[in-house]
Parts: sequence; structure tokens; C-alpha cells
Amino acid sequence: SSALARLAARSRTAAAASSASVRNMGMQAREEIEELPPNFSMDAVKAPPHGFGEQHEEELDPMAYVRKPVSSVHSIDLSKGAISALDSAAFGPGGSVVHGRFGNVDASAAETVPLEYLAFLRPASEGAAALREISEGGKTGTVLVYGASRPAGLSAVQLATASGNAVVAVVDGQHSGHDEMVDTVKGLTSEPGTAVAEQYALCKANFRDLVEKTVSGDDFTSFDFDSNQYQFLADFKANVLDYVEAYPSDLPAAVDSEQLKFTGKEKDRANFQANMNAYLSQYQPGADPIDPAQLEANFNVEQYELFKKKFITQTTAVISGGDGVTNTDRFAPAEIVNNMCMQPESTDDAKPEGLVAYPFEFSIKNESAPTTPMTKGGPIVGAIIEVTPDLAVACEAVAAAKTLREKAEALQFLTEPQKSAFGAASSIIGLAKKAGAAVRTVGGSLPGLDAVEKPSEQDIQTALDGMELGDDGTSKLNYFIQVYRASDYPIYEAYAIHRANEPLSGPRQIVVTK
Repeated sequence: SSALARLAARSRTAAAASSASVRNMGMQAREEIEELPPNFSMDAVKAPPHGFGEQHEEELDPMAYVRKPVSSVHSIDLSKGAISALDSAAFGPGGSVVHGRFGNVDASAAETVPLEYLAFLRPASEGAAALREISEGGKTGTVLVYGASRPAGLSAVQLATASGNAVVAVVDGQHSGHDEMVDTVKGLTSEPGTAVAEQYALCKANFRDLVEKTVSGDDFTSFDFDSNQYQFLADFKANVLDYVEAYPSDLPAAVDSEQLKFTGKEKDRANFQANMNAYLSQYQPGADPIDPAQLEANFNVEQYELFKKKFITQTTAVISGGDGVTNTDRFAPAEIVNNMCMQPESTDDAKPEGLVAYPFEFSIKNESAPTTPMTKGGPIVGAIIEVTPDLAVACEAVAAAKTLREKAEALQFLTEPQKSAFGAASSIIGLAKKAGAAVRTVGGSLPGLDAVEKPSEQDIQTALDGMELGDDGTSKLNYFIQVYRASDYPIYEAYAIHRANEPLSGPRQIVVTK
């Protein structure tokens, strides 16, 4: 019938399609490869519009600004409120460089020294001259520098470090609040030298100790251990007696008596004592009285050493979670001391089994051995003081006063930055004079101090050698420079002067290019 014919036709069509699809998936048509013509070569292929090896020059945007070439660089003269014509450098004929103060710069130095650095050739030369004058023939040791973040002071720090000196640098109040700048100056020194903020130098005892440690090194052998061990013992005895007095045995626990008073509401009084007993159970009990005479007579250096060993055993067990022997829930030091006073224990020098000496472990009988080699800076060579505006005002006010009372009154009427500058600089000057070392001022003069002489040709060359960039792109002298390109935008000159005269203008040196 017609229905059966249609069904048979449909099945034949489906089978044919299936076989065709299987054949197509299992076989791929062979590609026809076109043969190259006999005269084909790479030269026959036309090059791209810009070529293979030729440098491609992009078309400039007609609206783009083209920077003008720099012909000179100037530092800021804060006293005149203008760019400096003397502390400047400019390109001369034939590629030479002319400095506003020192004339023509050596041709070899001009090729390797950044033009911006030459604006600081005067402060760099003054730093080199000051270092030469205080060194007295090239001797090395510890050099003290005030104003270490300013151009002359920064130059003195780096040149002194490069010469093998240990430098203790003080960053003046203009930049001492900038922690990163203080750390950067510290990084410019080498061990055992360091750098501190101005506020640290105001603490004269701390600053003196820092300088002494730099001079002699943090050497354990320089500490008079035999004399001080009895001072350690005396301090411990005083602390024990104070502890017994503060936490007597009639208290339920070694806590402040104020905590035992009921200060809550009346409805909570019934449960106060039960709650307080549970709360106080975590604390150690109070201590019985200790006879001071018995403590002084029987608790000697050997007994203190035994007590320290017990303390170490207890703390080790607490930190490690217990050793199975030591009671980590209770440790009454005053009770242990009292028992040792009434019945002194054996003073066997042999260490208990399993107890070994650790680095930095305190022993009243044996001083600790140094764990790291310590370097010594050597005697104080001298001090270099960068004259800052605050320091100049303070020194002039004090120098104008005649009597001690007038000097005190003059200091009283100074601003806080001026007082801080005077105090920090006085710390440095006092230590240098006490050591019999020379003191030189750079960047100006101060009453009663010798200013650095005019830099010699040798000092200028030393500064240029320090500014010279090596093959690795580094130099002995480095500055933190902010450049204002007045050659492109003339208004930048006035803006640079404004920024340089700001209070706390920031830890950088401003230069203007034209």
C-alpha cells in the first residue's frame, strides 16, 4: 500500500544519511597544495608600509606639548625668597657646565654628574671641608652631625660614612616628624652609626648613652658585672618586701584590696562572696611576712641563683603546657623566698638535669657571653652643625643675653621649634667639646662656634667625585630632589619658592630648571 511504501522510503533515506555522516566523521578531504612558482623568493613579497628593520616614527599629535630643553638649574635662596644665582649650574658653549659660584666644572665630572646635583655643590663642598677640618689628617672615628636631612648635613653624613667613620646623625625639627626620612638617613650610615630625631637628642642622658655605645660598642665585657650583681640582688630583695607588704597573707588572693570591696547593687550582695571566691581562685594567695634581717643575712647571690632556676623551670612548664611534675597552677615566689631564708638550700654549682643555658638568659653569677660581634666607632672625631633658621634665631637670642637669668629668659620667649633646635644642637656640641673634638658649622655661622672655611679646590673635587654616577647608576652622594620645570611653565618658579618657604616644607630639596 501507499503507507507501507512511504515507510520503506523513509527508512532507506535515514540509513543513507547515517552512513554518510559516519563516513564524513571518519574521513577528511585531502587539501590541494598549490605549488610555488619557479621564480619565487622572499624579495618577491612586498614589505609592510613601515619596513622590517627601519625605525617607525609615530606621527606627533599636533596638540601635544613638547618639553623645552633644560639650560640651567637653580636652588632656592630662602633668605632672599628667590632662586639662587650663585647656587646654580648652566650649560655653556661646547657642552661645558658653569657653576654660579665655582665657575667651570671639570669636563669629566660634567659628563657623569646630574645637573640637578650641581645646584648643591656648595653645601656638598662645605660638608667635605668640615669633615676635612675636624678629621685632622684623615683620622677616623665617630662623627656627630646635626641637620642630617639638609643638603650640607646630608653630604657630611654620606662623606663621613664613605670615609670609614661611624656617624651619629640628628634630623632637625623640620623633618624629624617624618619617620621615613629618619629611617632613610639611618640607612645612609653604617654600623655602628645611626640616626635619630631631634626629640631624642633633647633627652641628654639617652643621647649621651647612645653616643657612648657607638664610640665603645655595645660590648658586654665593658659592663662591670662583679659590682652590679649585688645591686641586682638588692633590687630583688626590695621588690620582694614590697610585694609582701602589698599582698599580705590575710588577703584571700594577691590582688589589690580595692577589688575585694562590694560596689554593686544591694540585690547582688547575697551572691557577691560566692562569686568573688570563684573569681579569686585564679590568683595566687597572699604572702606571709618576711623578716628583713633574715632576708639580708641568708638570701645571698647563690640563693638568688637557685631561685632563678626554679623560676625558669616554672615558666618553662607553664609555656610548654606542663611537664607532669611541676604544678603549673600555683607558684608563690614570696613563699619560696621565705622558705629559702629560713632554711638555705644547697648551693651546688652543677646545673639540674635537663636545664641548659640559653642565649640572653639572665644569671646573677655568670655574665652572658656576646652573641653577635659588635663594632666600635672609635673616639669622637668632631661635630658638624648645619645652621637651620630655628637654630640661628635661638643661638643669637641666647648669645645676646649677658647673665644666666637673661639667657633663661631669652630661651623662655623662644618658640618650641627654636627651643628644641637649641637643645638638640647643645647636646651634640657638649659631647664633642667634652671629648676635646672640633666643632664646625656649615650653611652659616653661630655665635661661639667656628664656621667652616671657604671650600678649597680639593673639597670641591671631593664633592664632585661623590656626586659622580658609577656604571651601576649609584653614587656616594645622594639627595632627595623635587624638580620644578620653569623652562616649560614659568609660573613654577614662584610656586617652587612658595613651597620652599612653607613651614615643615617636607623632606626634600627643591630645585628649579630653566
